[in-house]
Amino acid sequence: MSPAYDVVVAGAGPAGCAAARSCAEAGLSVLCIEEQGSIGYPVQCAGLLSLSAFNECNVSRRPIQNTVTGARVNPSEGPALVINAHSPKAYVVDRGMLDREMAAAAAEAGAEFRLKTSVCGVKDTSVITRGINGHEEILFQILIAADGPRGTIARSLGMARSPVFLAGIQAEGLLQGNTDLVDLYPDASPEFFGWVIPTGNGRARVGLCGTLQVKERFVAFMKRIGLRSDLHLVTGTIPLGIMPRTYGCRTLFVGDAAGFAKPTSGGGVYTGIRSARHAAAVAASCCEQNCFSDSALAEYEQRWKADIGKELALGYRLFLMRQHLPEKTVDRIIHAMSTPEIVNEIHQYGDMDRPAKIAGILIRHPSLIRFFSPLLLSGIRSFL
Repeated sequence: MSPAYDVVVAGAGPAGCAAARSCAEAGLSVLCIEEQGSIGYPVQCAGLLSLSAFNECNVSRRPIQNTVTGARVNPSEGPALVINAHSPKAYVVDRGMLDREMAAAAAEAGAEFRLKTSVCGVKDTSVITRGINGHEEILFQILIAADGPRGTIARSLGMARSPVFLAGIQAEGLLQGNTDLVDLYPDASPEFFGWVIPTGNGRARVGLCGTLQVKERFVAFMKRIGLRSDLHLVTGTIPLGIMPRTYGCRTLFVGDAAGFAKPTSGGGVYTGIRSARHAAAVAASCCEQNCFSDSALAEYEQRWKADIGKELALGYRLFLMRQHLPEKTVDRIIHAMSTPEIVNEIHQYGDMDRPAKIAGILIRHPSLIRFFSPLLLSGIRSFL
């Protein structure tokens, strides 16, 4: 049996690397296990990060490929809603490079990494792995599960998962157009939306997420946009809705493994890293006190709820509402928002990572309240 570690982290994405780095910086012995042979691949992310999300990664600016200043929301009919701050609002990044920089920083802090190794199960205080070193049992004091939406750790522990999983497809290729704005297409996938993210130099990433006919919708969307795909067709899964309990059996669930993806956009880097830092703080406290009971681990859930819980709960309510909006109603909402007053409020209060404030303003706006009154009646006021 392998030597014991204070913390074993399963998964070397942004959440896993952030957890590994924070734990190592706290003086804990850390092993980060990654099933792939190279950190950052395969890329299963649109690579659009808010400024706050990028800053949370704590990396150099080398992964930045393009800077965007806003978005254009395209209805099925009529003019688009253009929200352009004319100042940087988000970065388009090379996710592979970003992940590798985060892993390097964790390693420099003292975390060990083991690639080509997957977690098969959990038994008491050890993870059972198979991979480059064959079958192993690795002892831990605390396990941080950052093994993604389809990870094995929750299943092994009998933990309930996120209630919704979206399938996503994205391709990158040649596409001329505006490089300052992200284009969103709600009608491309009625359960969510489609996107065009300019990466600069005449290239873009085009993708969508949904629950039904995702491949067929993607093919139609590619033709509609006119993307000449010559690079990097990827698929992925986005969990929406946080698992009912994010801790238990000496394990803390972070990032997509816990369902921390934002239901308003599908992005998971900001919330994943925030959850990872809270998990690392609790792991350090538990190791210091030599107490690993569920009651001790419960502090983790208290911490992330106080930080991002309200935003994620509201986002999930909005996602559920979206499922019942016909295409023409979505168009009417977009057109109703295309007024200087509302656009100015979005500029002033909009936040990709924390949308509760602007959502509260828009839901109560006189020209929009007729669309959102069911939300207000269903108790959404408690989130705003």
